[in-house]
Amino acid sequence: MADIAFYAPLKSPHHPVPSGEREMARNLIMAIGQGLPDGNVRLVSELRSHVADGDSEMQTALFAAAEAEAARILADPASRELALWVTYHNYYKSPDLLGPGVSTALGIPYVIVEASRARSRLTGPWARFAAAAEAASDAASVIYYVTELDLLTLSRDQTDAQTLVHLRPFLPVDTLPEETVRMPGRILTVGMFRGRDKLESYRIIAKTLALLDTDDWQLDIAGDGPVRTEVEALVAPFGNKVRFLGQLDRPALDAAYRSASVFLWPGYNEAYGMVYLEAQAAGVPVVAQDRDGVRDVVAPADYPAPDEGGAGLARMLQRLLDDPAYCLKRGLAARDHVAGRHLLGSASAQFWSGGRHLKGALA
Repeated sequence: MADIAFYAPLKSPHHPVPSGEREMARNLIMAIGQGLPDGNVRLVSELRSHVADGDSEMQTALFAAAEAEAARILADPASRELALWVTYHNYYKSPDLLGPGVSTALGIPYVIVEASRARSRLTGPWARFAAAAEAASDAASVIYYVTELDLLTLSRDQTDAQTLVHLRPFLPVDTLPEETVRMPGRILTVGMFRGRDKLESYRIIAKTLALLDTDDWQLDIAGDGPVRTEVEALVAPFGNKVRFLGQLDRPALDAAYRSASVFLWPGYNEAYGMVYLEAQAAGVPVVAQDRDGVRDVVAPADYPAPDEGGAGLARMLQRLLDDPAYCLKRGLAARDHVAGRHLLGSASAQFWSGGRHLKGALA
C-alpha cells in the first residue's frame, strides 16, 4: 500500500472560508487518489505558513512552528508508510517550510503543484520566506504548472533534474451537469467580498452595467465578506436589478449556475478562477477580460483587453443578452471546452504522467 502526503501551506482543504484555493486543494486530493491502485492521500499538516505583509517576526515564528511540525510528522510511525509528498501552492508569501526536509528525511520524492518563482523578492521584507519558497521549488523533482504565466519563470529557473508537467485547473467530476432551461437576461456573478483585487472586479462590473444599452437584465451576486458595504454601494444605482444571494452552499450555487444565461466576472488579477470552470460546465458563457490566468480556463472567444475597461465587457455582454441563439452557442462551446480539458479524469492522468519520480508511489 502506498500513501501520499498532501500539504497546502497557504490554505488547508479544511479551511472554513470558501475560495478557489480551498477548492483546488480538495480537488487535487480527489485527482491524486483516483490514480492510486491502493492507498490513501493523507493531509499531513494544517500549518498555515502565510505572511501577507512581510512581517519579520511572524516569519520567524512560522519557521519555528514548522520545525516543531516537521518533528511531529517524522515521529509519527504512520509517516513510514508515505511514498510521495505533494505540496499545493508554494510561493514567497506562503512557502512550503515542511515538505523538502520531511521528504528528504523519509527518502521519498517531493513534488509541487503550482509554484511561483519570484527571485526579485529575495531582498526586502519577504526575503526569508522568498528564499524558502525558492529552495522548495529547487527541491521538487516535479513541478506541475497550472498557468502558462507560471511556466515562464519555472522554465527559466528549472533545475537539471526537474520535470515540468502541465496540470490544468479542473472540476472534481467526470461528467457535466444536465443542461437546463435558463432565465433570459439573468446575469450571474460569483465572488467573495474581499478588498483589493476582488473589490476591483466589482468596480469594473459596476462600470460595465452602467454602459448596457438595455434594461432587460437581472444581476445575481453570490458571495459575501468584509467589504459587502462597499460592493453594495457600487451597485446601488441599479436598484432592484441587482440581487444579493449571499454565500451559497454547493447545491444552491449549482442551482444559480443552472438558471443563469451569462456569467460575468472581469478576473482582475485572478490566478485562474474556479468559478469560470463551474459556470462553463453548466453551459453558461463567460464575460471576462483577456487576462493571464483567465485565458487558461475559459473557452476561446473575443474577450476584451483590460485597458478597454467596462466598455469592452459591456459590448460582449450586450451581444449575449441581445442574441439568445449566439448565447446558447457560446454556452455549448463552453461546456465542450470544460468536458475536453478540465474534468477529474484528465487531471488525474496529467498528475500521474509525472514520470519516473512517481513510480515508487504506485508500487
